[in-house]
Amino acid sequence: MKSFDNYFLNKQYDRVKELGDKLAEIDPLIDWEFFRPIVSGMYDNRSERGGRPNIDEIVMVKMLVLQSWYGLSDPELERQANDRISFQKFLGFPERIPDRSTVWAFRERLINTGKDERIWEELQRQIDSKGLKVKEGVIQDATFITSDPGHQRVNEPRGPEAKTRRNKEGEWSKKGGKSYFGYKLHTLADMDYDLIRRLETTTAEIHDSQIDLSQPGEVVYRDRGYFGAPCKGYNATMKRAVRDHPLGIRDKNRNKRIVRKRSAGERPYAVIKNIFKSGHQLVTTTLRTHTKNLFTCFCYNLLQLKTLQKINTT
Repeated sequence: MKSFDNYFLNKQYDRVKELGDKLAEIDPLIDWEFFRPIVSGMYDNRSERGGRPNIDEIVMVKMLVLQSWYGLSDPELERQANDRISFQKFLGFPERIPDRSTVWAFRERLINTGKDERIWEELQRQIDSKGLKVKEGVIQDATFITSDPGHQRVNEPRGPEAKTRRNKEGEWSKKGGKSYFGYKLHTLADMDYDLIRRLETTTAEIHDSQIDLSQPGEVVYRDRGYFGAPCKGYNATMKRAVRDHPLGIRDKNRNKRIVRKRSAGERPYAVIKNIFKSGHQLVTTTLRTHTKNLFTCFCYNLLQLKTLQKINTT
């Protein structure tokens, strides 16, 4: 009966494939099976119940990818995964679609065990294995990820014990005369392939210059916001005029060269906010926001891999 059901579902899906399915294009870009041992390690199999997930581990990882790709809440993810045949095809037509509670619990377990970082590391390993290692240099930048402040006053304490159903750990910051509440996403992308290599999430008041994602041996291009901040890599940061020390012509020309190189670093944020609709998060803590950001950057890299594949085949 299951084989007949799969045959029927695949026949239904054929029409969707003819019209174009982005999920079918990104699915073969990486080997999803390598994520299975990472996720399996979260569960204790020694008890009589087994402690294993009731749903295939790869299905759970792909559910979080779907959520980030389409900017869905947990309830909406459950509804659309049951409704859209392209989602079910991407998931491998599982016997049961995870419900919203299962998705939430899975994501929480990833956060508590640090397995979300292991998933990111595995993605980077697969990217490197395709010959897409960092060569020319890297670009570090940051962007605000806003959140709902609720009805608390600015000076009221927050944290785990805060009496609010809104965000518990977000902070206020101001840039260009505009106030932002929430977090910052710090990323480091390579200049060769425009792929995000490393990321970190902080509260919004943390200045960009306090976060260094570079590694020794890398040429790291940064804007004026990082002026004066050291980095582990070779420092290619734009210079800024300070009191009694205006920029000379050599520094201005150097800044222009850096601008041309680091301008590509803005593209990931445009995609994250405009395509994946992830510029505003409804989760309540820094760790939860970070995991959301991680899977959004995961999706961005899949989209970029698809673009690179098309370039290489033309």
